[in-house]
Amino acid sequence: MFSIALSNVLVTLFYLLPGFVLRKMGKAKPEHLPTLSAILVYIGTPFLEISAFMNMEFSWTDVGNMGIFFLATFAAQCLFMLAVRLILGKRRFGIPKNRLLAIGSVMGNVGFFGLPIVCALLPDHPEAACYSTMFSLSMNILAFTVGVYCLTGDKKYMSAKAAIFNPTVFGFVLALPFYVFGLKAHLPAVLIGAIELIRNLTTPLCMFILGIRLASAAFREIWNKPIVYLTAACKLLVFPLFSYFLVSLFPVPDSLRWSVLILSGTPCASILLSLSELHGSEPDMAANCILVSTLLCFLTMPVLTLFM
Repeated sequence: MFSIALSNVLVTLFYLLPGFVLRKMGKAKPEHLPTLSAILVYIGTPFLEISAFMNMEFSWTDVGNMGIFFLATFAAQCLFMLAVRLILGKRRFGIPKNRLLAIGSVMGNVGFFGLPIVCALLPDHPEAACYSTMFSLSMNILAFTVGVYCLTGDKKYMSAKAAIFNPTVFGFVLALPFYVFGLKAHLPAVLIGAIELIRNLTTPLCMFILGIRLASAAFREIWNKPIVYLTAACKLLVFPLFSYFLVSLFPVPDSLRWSVLILSGTPCASILLSLSELHGSEPDMAANCILVSTLLCFLTMPVLTLFM
């Protein structure tokens, strides 16, 4: 498990290089990133979810496990954020960078980064891909409600509308019929191949974008803020172990526990930067947390597999 995790994480990090090199050559610019990010979120996400569900055969047992996974990850994120809130206290939690610490510690790149890793580690468990989708679903519901509240300090963003109308929920609605009705059997092979091709492009594109961001940032600015290291440590080690031991309290399948562990240990999610930029709250810190946690995960992800 250790060597599989290490090799797959290093391959994923290798995808940073094209974006990094092109930015240093002046062929890619930060102004291009909103377009690339829109393609990734609004096209890549639905195809990622459709691919995961269409490769599964319908089973009420799996439906139940996916429901448990959704509730477990939702609860783990809420409990961990609440713990951070209580530790910081009301006064310190009022500081925007501390509120970003709370959400950055739990919201990870479970789809574009976590999906290929968990599939490589659990090749005999196709449901692991669907677990990644369920984690992304629970995370984005919180991101567009609690996450935006933490960034802005304004409770008006915590609404049912914000929770439901986001790209991940849209992708889930599109993907569900493929699972329930077994639509893959009725699709031409060329269409199935196209879906898989777009799905396979999502991880390299995500890392390509991060490579451009890394090349655009001042090296010293990335590594000289202690709170960034604290956020990365919580996200890469503390939160995954917390989530793992939480689900281990219940009689759940091993593949579910292991998926919670690995997916919880993914680097900070890019949605943090998108929301930070949108609401003008600590975008530099959000970008640094994403970059630092992504670069350090090659050390932490293999270590997490020792618990499997």
